[in-house]
Amino acid sequence: MFTIHNTFFTSDHHFGHKNIIRYSSRPFASVEAMDAAMIERWNAVIGPQDHVFHLGDVSLHGPERTAELLSRLNGHIYLLQGNHDKSATDRQCRGRFEWTRDLFDLRLHDEDEDRRQYIVLCHYAMRVWNRSFHGAWHLYGHSHGTLGDDPCSLSFDIGVDCHDFRPLSYAEVKAIMARKQPRRDGPEAGAEV
Repeated sequence: MFTIHNTFFTSDHHFGHKNIIRYSSRPFASVEAMDAAMIERWNAVIGPQDHVFHLGDVSLHGPERTAELLSRLNGHIYLLQGNHDKSATDRQCRGRFEWTRDLFDLRLHDEDEDRRQYIVLCHYAMRVWNRSFHGAWHLYGHSHGTLGDDPCSLSFDIGVDCHDFRPLSYAEVKAIMARKQPRRDGPEAGAEV
């Protein structure tokens, strides 16, 4: 089902949110321009059979408009709920998501390295997560690039404000993680508690 070649990650589109343009210094003149550009960028990288983990805050439009926008996005979408997902979790939109959760531990077989990669997905950033001292990655949203990246942590903000308003592939996430120097200390690594 999920492979390293058809799995993508994103967060914090905030479709329909006029104030996010100013708050996050988004380069769009209007909500309509922002929504159209993000749909175009999504579909430029996501095919109909791809799997996209959306880490929350899909839309601030009402349920009807949110459902219409979701119908224009390619792929199978899995929602990790954020604090602005009232419309996305409304009955009019629920059918567009394969499932909706608060937290998910994804396990992918990385065929290129013949190993299993664990990825903890949540709307909110965590300082530690399941298997964090054993090479597990953590992707989060919510902060719109305002949390400084920790080069010693295998985590980062997957939100659109940090990644040209489009989803990232597993390969792109892997390349970012490869540049980090993770800490190997802590309770899970055998340090004294």
